Amino acid sequence: MKLYQTLEKQIKKEPNFVSDNGEIKKWVVLNKAQNFDEELIGLLLEDSDLKEKFFIQVKDIWVFKQNLFIQFLEQKNYLNDSYTQFKNKVGLTIDGKHLKQRNEVSLVWPFKDCILEGGQSREEDKREEIFFNEVLAQDEITELLDPKVLTNAKRFDKDGEHHFDQFNRNEKGVITDNLIIKGNNLLVLHSLKKEFAGKVKLIYIDPPYNTGNDGFNYNDRFNHSSWLTFMKNRLTVAKLLLRNSGVIFISLDDREVHYAKVLCDEVFDSENFLSDIIWNSTKSVTNTAIISNSHTHTLVYFKDKNYYTKNRMEFRLQEDGKGFYNPDNDPRGVWKADPFQVGGWRPNQQYEIKNPNTGVVYKPNEGCSWKNDFTKFNELLKDNRIVFGVDGNAGPQRKRFLSEALERGKVAKTIWDDLETTTNGTQHLKALFNTQVFSNPKPEGFIRRIIELATTENDIILDYHLGSGTTASTAHKMNRQYIGIEQMDYIETVAVERLKKVIGGEQGGISKSVNWQGGGSFIYLELKKYNQAFIEKIEEAKDEKALLQIWEEMKAKSFLNYNVDIQKQEQYIEDFKTLNLQEQKQHLCELLDKNQLYVNLSSLKDENFECTPEEQKVTQAFYQLKN
Repeated sequence: MKLYQTLEKQIKKEPNFVSDNGEIKKWVVLNKAQNFDEELIGLLLEDSDLKEKFFIQVKDIWVFKQNLFIQFLEQKNYLNDSYTQFKNKVGLTIDGKHLKQRNEVSLVWPFKDCILEGGQSREEDKREEIFFNEVLAQDEITELLDPKVLTNAKRFDKDGEHHFDQFNRNEKGVITDNLIIKGNNLLVLHSLKKEFAGKVKLIYIDPPYNTGNDGFNYNDRFNHSSWLTFMKNRLTVAKLLLRNSGVIFISLDDREVHYAKVLCDEVFDSENFLSDIIWNSTKSVTNTAIISNSHTHTLVYFKDKNYYTKNRMEFRLQEDGKGFYNPDNDPRGVWKADPFQVGGWRPNQQYEIKNPNTGVVYKPNEGCSWKNDFTKFNELLKDNRIVFGVDGNAGPQRKRFLSEALERGKVAKTIWDDLETTTNGTQHLKALFNTQVFSNPKPEGFIRRIIELATTENDIILDYHLGSGTTASTAHKMNRQYIGIEQMDYIETVAVERLKKVIGGEQGGISKSVNWQGGGSFIYLELKKYNQAFIEKIEEAKDEKALLQIWEEMKAKSFLNYNVDIQKQEQYIEDFKTLNLQEQKQHLCELLDKNQLYVNLSSLKDENFECTPEEQKVTQAFYQLKN
């Protein structure tokens, strides 16, 4: 607390940082910190304790630790407004500290169950204050990340929807069914650990970008540090699910990619970074922009890059046969002429080559070499693998036959400007649903290239930001096993319905190019809700009367935080009524024990949670538990 008091005292020396009633203007200070304001930095440097905490000395220069200062400021409640005063009255504190002031931030819990609301089809669908950030200190997390009970299980195949019977498993006991799971993605990932740790070959995610204009609704409180915490929690457990030969692709925009790169270097180790792929995601031009944005970043990390250093042929695209021909009727089939000159000077690859047709003598350019030594060159020449251009009048080139190219595959480049765009993805979905159901979805062709690069048939692919279901639909058509996770309701109205159409043989996206004829199946599952059901009721409440009724239900049926004093809540109910609707919603959400958002596996047989025989059956089958 001493540092907190010191900082507060120092900040209040500047009148512009203080409101008329003496409160610190927290967001003004945050903005100043983000812009390296000289006035703010000068105040901090004046105090030795603050200087030691928020600066690092490099030779004779003191460097401001901006991220640390912002993180510290966000963890402290400097806004002593009416809502804060109300929380003080009702006792949402431990040892005199607010829950948001205790220990390091471990999790960020937006109002929408730790994920951002997405999928609006029009920009005007956005509304203010979509969610609140609730921060859980490490010592508040007890059962939060435990495996959860599964519910509402059903199988979908060409004959329609069926009640869950059983999971199919291979000889090693690993589930081989495609899975679509509804629930908080962080908690689903932790629930997958027991069955799928070290089993997933490819993870692709297209997470919320933190822009406010990409179909996900943000308010100013979900800033870079909160977004990075949100990402790190999930990436850390996702890494555990990857095989040693696994790879993750993360699509991002300019705003967050550089922050995410630093985060991913920490989670996956910078040595395992492969590339930042640039995809030309739109062909249209925004004439009102200073520079029209037409690309998307995709960060690529290996679980262990050493594996691919030794097995790089596994990370190749299929050769499409374009540019291969057979003008000399070579019995070995069509071929493509590759350059015979390579960069780098090698003494045993410096020699003269004479064009037999023109008599012109060729040598490697300065700083370059021929691709092979002289002995190998003569072998290739005798084998009719050396050509001198289409008309025989050019320098040496080497034949590469399609049969060889198909076996070796094609090296991927970092610029992908030959694929469909988000417009194609939107048109595909619109054709499936006769309306626009999702904004700017990735086209199946983009996901196909990623799957082609990183997997072979029957490998497991995971997407824990499933959205419209493009990853799952593409994987299904390419005969890969997939796990898709999404908590929003559109998982049922968009992703599931889309996969049903895929099973039925729909011919959009990559269907024709892979000769998709339909078939296959998937199992749909949900995490069994408990306190999460109350959160959803709170979200949907339209007025104070509805919230007060929910509070009555919460007292009777929910799990409240252990430090909640119900009598104090009742004592100050009139103060509660003075809050605005959003503050009332936030308060009720904070009363709920987040360890009980969903029913924990350990409570499967607990009568208080009323797990049905069907729920017990699917849960025991998933985790391979005995009755």
